[in-house]
Amino acid sequence: MSLSGLLFLLRNFHSPISSRKIKPLVKPTRLIISFKGLQYQWHDFVSKNNHNAITILALWAPVASIYLLDIHVFYTIMSAIVGFLLGARDRLGEIRSVEAVHRFFEKFPEVFMDKLHVAVPKRKQLLSSGQQAELNKLDASRFAPFWNEIVKNLREEDYISNTELDLLLMPKNIGGLPIVQWPLFLLASKVFLAKDIAVDCNDSQDELWLRISKDEYMQYAVEECFHSIKYILSSILDKEGHLWVQRIFDGIQESISKNNIQSDIHFSKLPNVIAKLVAVAGILKETESADMKKGAVNAIQDLYEVVHHEVLFVDLSGNIDDWSQINRARAEGRLFSNLKWPNEPGLKDMIKRLHSLLTIKESAANVPKNLEASRRLQFFTNSLFMQMPLARPVSEMLSFSVFTPYYSETVLYSIAELQKKNEDGISTLFYLQKIYPDEWKNFLTRINRDENAADTELFSSANDILELRLWASYRGQTLARTVRGMMYYRKALMLQSYLERMHSEDLESAFDMAGLADTHFEYSPEARAQADLKFTYVVTCQIYGVQKGEGKPEAADIALLMQRNEALRIAYIDVVESVKNGKPSTEYYSKLVKADIHGKDKEIYSVKLPGNPKLGEGKPENQNHAVIFTRGNAVQTIDMNQDNYFEEALKMRNLLEEFSQNHGKFRPSILGVREHVFTGSVSSLASFMSNQETSFVTLGQRVLSNPLKVRMHYGHPDVFDRIFHITRGGISKASRIINISEDIFAGFNSTLRQGNITHHEYIQVGKGRDVGLNQIALFEGKVAGGNGEQVLSRDIYRLGQLFDFFRMLSFYVTTVGFYFCTMLTVLTVYIFLYGKTYLALSGVGESIQNRADIQGNKALSVALNTQFLFQIGVFTAIPMILGFILEEGVLTAFVSFITMQFQLCSVFFTFSLGTRTHYFGRTILHGGAKYRATGRGFVVRHIKFAENYRLYSRSHFVKGLEVALLLVIFLAYGFNNSGAIGYILLSISSWFMALSWLFAPYVFNPSGFEWQKVVEDFRDWTNWLFYRGGIGVKGEESWEAWWDEELAHIHTFRGRILETILSLRFFIFQYGVVYHMHAAKESTTLSVYWVSWAVLGGLFVLLMVFSLNPKAMVHFQLLLRLVKSIALLVVLAGLVVAIAMTPLTVLDVLASILAYVPTGWGILSIAVAWKPIVKRLGLWKIVRSLARLYDAGMGMIIFVPIAICSWFPFISTFQTRLLFNQAFSRGLEISLILAGNNQNAGI
Repeated sequence: MSLSGLLFLLRNFHSPISSRKIKPLVKPTRLIISFKGLQYQWHDFVSKNNHNAITILALWAPVASIYLLDIHVFYTIMSAIVGFLLGARDRLGEIRSVEAVHRFFEKFPEVFMDKLHVAVPKRKQLLSSGQQAELNKLDASRFAPFWNEIVKNLREEDYISNTELDLLLMPKNIGGLPIVQWPLFLLASKVFLAKDIAVDCNDSQDELWLRISKDEYMQYAVEECFHSIKYILSSILDKEGHLWVQRIFDGIQESISKNNIQSDIHFSKLPNVIAKLVAVAGILKETESADMKKGAVNAIQDLYEVVHHEVLFVDLSGNIDDWSQINRARAEGRLFSNLKWPNEPGLKDMIKRLHSLLTIKESAANVPKNLEASRRLQFFTNSLFMQMPLARPVSEMLSFSVFTPYYSETVLYSIAELQKKNEDGISTLFYLQKIYPDEWKNFLTRINRDENAADTELFSSANDILELRLWASYRGQTLARTVRGMMYYRKALMLQSYLERMHSEDLESAFDMAGLADTHFEYSPEARAQADLKFTYVVTCQIYGVQKGEGKPEAADIALLMQRNEALRIAYIDVVESVKNGKPSTEYYSKLVKADIHGKDKEIYSVKLPGNPKLGEGKPENQNHAVIFTRGNAVQTIDMNQDNYFEEALKMRNLLEEFSQNHGKFRPSILGVREHVFTGSVSSLASFMSNQETSFVTLGQRVLSNPLKVRMHYGHPDVFDRIFHITRGGISKASRIINISEDIFAGFNSTLRQGNITHHEYIQVGKGRDVGLNQIALFEGKVAGGNGEQVLSRDIYRLGQLFDFFRMLSFYVTTVGFYFCTMLTVLTVYIFLYGKTYLALSGVGESIQNRADIQGNKALSVALNTQFLFQIGVFTAIPMILGFILEEGVLTAFVSFITMQFQLCSVFFTFSLGTRTHYFGRTILHGGAKYRATGRGFVVRHIKFAENYRLYSRSHFVKGLEVALLLVIFLAYGFNNSGAIGYILLSISSWFMALSWLFAPYVFNPSGFEWQKVVEDFRDWTNWLFYRGGIGVKGEESWEAWWDEELAHIHTFRGRILETILSLRFFIFQYGVVYHMHAAKESTTLSVYWVSWAVLGGLFVLLMVFSLNPKAMVHFQLLLRLVKSIALLVVLAGLVVAIAMTPLTVLDVLASILAYVPTGWGILSIAVAWKPIVKRLGLWKIVRSLARLYDAGMGMIIFVPIAICSWFPFISTFQTRLLFNQAFSRGLEISLILAGNNQNAGI
């Protein structure tokens, strides 16, 4: 779902569908223009003598803004449809389940050899000669080492268990069997199903085989057992024993050829044969010993008895001499005495596999069970059927580098960080164990610990501690995870190089050894050298030298990563301070280091810089100083919160070939790569962010690249043509503020210099996203502010000048136009509500309606009762829904979308709409976008009320209360012909938006409705609100310091003027409401309005009295209290007398709140905009007191409903289930119970 989350469609009651917006307004507009003498309930300045101009504006302005929004709506719909069709054409989503992986598995070796393997001469010969069986066997033998390495990496990553590993591993297919041996997860339980069919079948041999062959893998299991038994027995028996095996299997083959299998074999006795074969295989798979050998002989003799006396009818007439020899040997007791124990690894593996085939009775249809493992295998196998360039040999492929900027983020979680508990007693380790329970069990098994082992048991071993830290870090957004993922490129190249070298040196011996490659390739010097020639990984850790000098744990962890990954290179800026000519001198060096054999840093390059390289934004400057250390033809830019997978690394050769493919007029300069957001399972918010991001990086960028040709560089897995970019300005623009979103400027730069940016979805890279609402808001604030700066940049101007008309429009709606339409969505609500407020407060709406009723003019009545209907992402959700359908199926897409609705995704997207609008609009008005550090940790802590208030007060709370106030005004004074139903249709969308903006931060706040937390939050908030602070006090500690920080963006004369103009809208409330009071006596003279200002002046004086500083009147405390008390009593007495003696009513007093609160905020907004002048006038303290009063009031309006909800425990339980999955919810409750005497046990 796009973050334009709300679309409001204009609906005219009783109007034709074909002309819903314009035509119904034309005739009423003419009538309103012609109306004279309309009755206004306030003193009118403009409309009465100007053809009711403002009334016309109130009716037409929402229509005009909706037409501008329609551009975005039409693009969203069309791009979703086109992206869906393009994805279907590219065969995305054809394999979307484990069941599909099982069904298509036999095709994988062939397509793998076609796409990811270099050409094999023998394969071409077999293909041309039509030897399909030999070709299948060859393909399987080449595919097996790659598949097995993929599966082993899944086990090393703890996504699958040891049992699943055994089931997923593929036999080497290099033995003497004439068939392809498939992994056990395809054949599990198939033998027993075939046995049951055979036992129950009374039909002919052909019918029996037809029933078995309906399931291809059942057929393969039966054939493999037949050939394996023959091969194993023939290998371990000699002379007469070998002859017996030959005669038995020849007899079976002859019986099959004569179609007599039903009469020659008693299938009812098959269970006995299987039992004896299991006994034989069970003994032979063990280590050789005298007892084992004797047991094997006895087991084979038992098998002989069962075969001859119970199962098989043997015709001795054809081979009398052979059978006589066999019987003589049996009589003498030497038929099986010369048994050769199977010590050969290949034969031993075959015996173990046969034993598994004959003993596994449970289906493996759901293997692998882990969702991430199955997702990865589904995508990899699906990508084999997609269009991609053919791979070159490793020795001929383009060389490339991977480039990751790092500053001071987490490298590895320490034990202290994993054990640190939050207020609920929940540690990060506990959180991970509950979120990934199966992976935790697999991890304990891998380090040879019991599945139920306590955490403390692991702390006794230094190696287990390191493994624990790595396990946790590989599930977070850490540098360790990124490094592990990117080093898979080297591992993949080593495997590919090793196998290619074997094939080129000796094809036949390579065919025999291919299955052993997965155990030897990492130790091959030639493979390692070839991989290092083609791949370089540089992590540019800007302050690594400083961290190392200060003994920071990050430096030690980076050093550990270098020791564990010999190909890893670290670039950093070294600052050397010295004294030259008696003066202090500072020199800067860009350095590249690696770990030597002793684990110490070894300097490779040191480049002296002319000065401090950090002149602009930090991240791009970090990249710019180290880009010289990259090598090769291409460079892949990777953020430090990304991941990679071994199976995807196998396709890097294919991706690099895209640089030489035809993608249009210009050769590709940036290859876009698909991303998978791996943080979606952490919480519901993470899931929303993941689905939104996935929609953009797949379907969205698919359309941007083709056919629109306006895809830019939106993040870091893209692959740059290194030579193209380092000779044309580099990959990172670093000017402060304007290049805050440095990624997309690389795309701008590439396109302006006649580059071509493509997008490819047969390969994917993992990507972490923010998982907490505050993190998400900060990230979106950064992106929206960066987009605001793009609007002001010369790059956008030049692209707009150089693009053709259609490409320019495409570029607009996909970059700055998206944020403009996002902001316009909110502005449309404001325009509509302020228009309705004008019609209500001025009274002109009721006056026109009365004339329409008198004249019976339905068109005029319809125009006045135009409604906005609420659409929860009906159109903007289309890309996400179609993406779900394409890659997950219709049913799964429907369930996922409904589930998101129940998890309040609409609230989240509406809230995000406000975030983007605020920061984009602020940047347009004032400039000054800035980088906002979001943090990439796990959000398991409760966010305090004050922290949320500081972050969202101006971006959401103020605007939400303004919308609510407009709706209350219209409810109180508006005229609606449709009654309550009309008001609901009019306001439900706006109420939803207002409530989402006000309460979403607390709905999505862990433990946000627990009473004890709420009490502590209120105490913390009041302490923060009334702490005056001082020099050096941060905004987190004092309201005054925070308030000053919030005003920092208003610093230019232009900004002050714009803020003043925008603040004038708040004065319409007082102007309209006072004329509706009973005290006004229906008068429309200006004197009524001036009297209201006189009352406001009195309230202002009262505020000055109550804001007197007690410290300044330390010697007159009693007098000060007396003055304040008298003032309060006088006000209350005057109010009572006015109500009793004048037309003023209690309702008028309540109405005055609606009038004066917005006016006060307007005065306050103008005052802070002109802060320097207000300070010179000596009024700043009063303004600050007024601002504190408003923040206290807004806080209470938000806090009271939260406190009421916290009285009901079930709300807190529902919220926990809403935010986290069921396992974590149970774990959280158990943790609270087990806390016992813990000081936080009651929390």
